[in-house]
Amino acid sequence: MKIYNMKNSIMKRGLLVLPIWLAIVSCSDFLEPESISTFDTQYIYSNVDDARKGVNAIYVQFGQDGFRSRLSNNMTGNTDIEHATGWDRQDGGRREIWNLNALPNNNDLRIFWNAAYTAIRDANIAIEGLEASEALNSSDVSVSKTMHHLLGEAYTLRAYWYSMLTFHFGDVPNVREAPKSGNDFFIPKIARNEILSDVIQDMIDVEERMMWADELPYGIEQASREYALGMIARLSLQRGGYYLTPELTMERAGDYLDYYQLANDYTKKLMSLKDRALNDDYREVFLNNSKFQTPVNDDILFEVPFAVGNGDVAWNTGITVIGGANATHDYGSGSNYMAIPATYYFSFDKEDARRDVTCALYYVDEIFTERFVGAEEGRGARNIAQGKWSRHFLDNAPGKNSAKGTGINWPMLRYSDVLLMFAESENELNGPTASAKEALIRVRQRAFNEAQWNDKVATYVNNVSASKESFFDAIVDERAWEFGGEMIRKYELIRWNLYYDKVSETVEGLKNLADFAFDNTGPLAGSDLPDYLYWKRDESGSFVMLNPDYKVLVAPDDSWTRDAFLLDLHDDLLDYDEWVLRDWESYTDPPWGSQGTVRYVFPIPSEAITNSQGTIANDGYQFGL
Repeated sequence: MKIYNMKNSIMKRGLLVLPIWLAIVSCSDFLEPESISTFDTQYIYSNVDDARKGVNAIYVQFGQDGFRSRLSNNMTGNTDIEHATGWDRQDGGRREIWNLNALPNNNDLRIFWNAAYTAIRDANIAIEGLEASEALNSSDVSVSKTMHHLLGEAYTLRAYWYSMLTFHFGDVPNVREAPKSGNDFFIPKIARNEILSDVIQDMIDVEERMMWADELPYGIEQASREYALGMIARLSLQRGGYYLTPELTMERAGDYLDYYQLANDYTKKLMSLKDRALNDDYREVFLNNSKFQTPVNDDILFEVPFAVGNGDVAWNTGITVIGGANATHDYGSGSNYMAIPATYYFSFDKEDARRDVTCALYYVDEIFTERFVGAEEGRGARNIAQGKWSRHFLDNAPGKNSAKGTGINWPMLRYSDVLLMFAESENELNGPTASAKEALIRVRQRAFNEAQWNDKVATYVNNVSASKESFFDAIVDERAWEFGGEMIRKYELIRWNLYYDKVSETVEGLKNLADFAFDNTGPLAGSDLPDYLYWKRDESGSFVMLNPDYKVLVAPDDSWTRDAFLLDLHDDLLDYDEWVLRDWESYTDPPWGSQGTVRYVFPIPSEAITNSQGTIANDGYQFGL
């Protein structure tokens, strides 16, 4: 296996040596770009080295707040497996997004919108420059191959940003030309399905001329052919899925099966041309991010390459570490904006290896000691962290006063996702066929010890394959267990039209856990779940939990500390902790969550509306209520 450890070269070099004409183009709004000289564009894309620098410009927005803290994290809650508290105040930022009440002047929306259209602008510049370049069809095979790959990178990255814009804003302007004198910069909104169809076709047209990650200088830290194939499938399922209309109804187009067929075709294509075994060690997949290891032909197909000193992974995502001037360690401070609800934790099979990787029941204190999350009063079941990343996993401590800028990469697409997209599309088209079952089996096998495969994998998959409907439900569950904390659940619930149902189930499930823990009532009465959790540090100094899965009435000895776990879901005055009642309130109650729908679409930022000079407006979706 080829391993890259050239920490984030594509982003680092791209930022350092961006062409001057790219650096001076206005980033304030995509509707007001400055003109770019034809001479400069022709020169940049006349040769491989400078063309690489031009395409690098598209990656720059991944390192800005529009992506690194907003889109990758803040824009993705709340769901049935990740949640954040936003009801307590209007802050002009992420909390308004979490409670679905963001106004057009919300700063986080503005930052995300501008980042998206800046990246799209830079992609358009690269696409036009590359397509007009004589080097694209050079007699030098190596030059032509590289230039065609760069063109594929540009199209694929542009497709990503349009995918996100249409999820969050619905219909948006479809900007497909590089900014230059004479262009019409006041572009109206286009139907989201038309945009998705366009960008999917773009990737289909170029993917065969792209290179695999093991052929590329930066491996999985740049968009590769396998990423493009996976993105064709992902966006095809988005295009074939449900979406919210301005009338607040969930619909999908009549041609949706055509797009399930595309997803099926392109997942099969990747599986045929570049199949790979999933890493046996699920934890290692994410630990590699914190160790700056980027293996190719492995699970992760593309990850955002944050340079050391950039990126918010393990600052607002991951296991909490308490640092600062008074800390005895040098790992700095980090927490998680979005926690994992206890309903999700207990949805796992107890033997599923993914649970304890995904759900961290501990934090790291000032003296570098792991402590149960419930050691802080009232935090037992409300602060389960995304356990896949943490700054205390870093080999080199970044400093006691450090916070942002860990340099830990962010995974964008994994091969297990490809396998499950194939299984889902195959089931939709043909039912739970043998090939659909095999794909699900491949993903589940990694979650269990081989001795358990017959029961936990083979028998389980056979049972859920009784019908198309039961197999689909199993895919919904499997994707939750496989991708927890990776912030893609929101988009899946939207395209399945399950957003309202799943958040409603979560709230009801949390209430049931609270009723059980407080007075052993409700549907869970008589169960064996842990109302309290006993924990300690053993002789080696390791954090140990006695009963993460079951109730213990009395500890074996006095070396164990007891703290409330599920009991923390109860409130003597309200019956349930206020966050249980309020975190998903906007998702289930009028005016933004009602009649089985969630108003997940946000208003276009005021700045863009003003700059459009009347071309675009915020209409529909009950904006203003």
